[in-house]
Amino acid sequence: MEFTKLKAIVEGLLFASGDEGVSIKQLAKIVEITEVSAEQLIEEIKYDYEQAERGIMIMQSHQIFHLTTIPEHSVYHKKLLETPQTTRMSQAALETLAIIAYQQPITRTEIDEIRGVKSDRPVQTLLSRLLIEEAGRKDSIGKPILFGTSKDFLTYFGLMSLDELPPLPEDADTDDLKQEADLFFERFQQQNTK
Repeated sequence: MEFTKLKAIVEGLLFASGDEGVSIKQLAKIVEITEVSAEQLIEEIKYDYEQAERGIMIMQSHQIFHLTTIPEHSVYHKKLLETPQTTRMSQAALETLAIIAYQQPITRTEIDEIRGVKSDRPVQTLLSRLLIEEAGRKDSIGKPILFGTSKDFLTYFGLMSLDELPPLPEDADTDDLKQEADLFFERFQQQNTK
């Protein structure tokens, strides 16, 4: 495979790995190259970012590589976090919220299993908007955090209690749950943006 294409793949993997990051060993295995080649690709991408005055860089922490913003722009990132967000939520956030609302208390891993993709970013979005909250720890290996909806969730959607959520069909499978709940939340989403 051509070097430029490999660099693009590795860059995409760094982005997709999010906060967890990725190791040279993982990159080598995924892309089916040697660890030395994976290190060279990382160095090339680092060099590209430095030469082009980009807003992101590669950070290494304990043999794990992450994409991160450059420190010089931190004042702007802070402003972004302080700026009120729009009321519109992404489809991923709505889907995650629906799963939490109907399956609470639930762990992030359980949410990932239902959605079929990682839910780190949607969960963070929902936490930052105070629509969900930690609801304790599951009594299992690692004691993962359990998530549930918050009082703000009820207020945001104009509900008095969780009993007002539309009932799901008794024989509902995971896809039915997502579809029914998505329709419910989208209706409220549209009302809130008018």
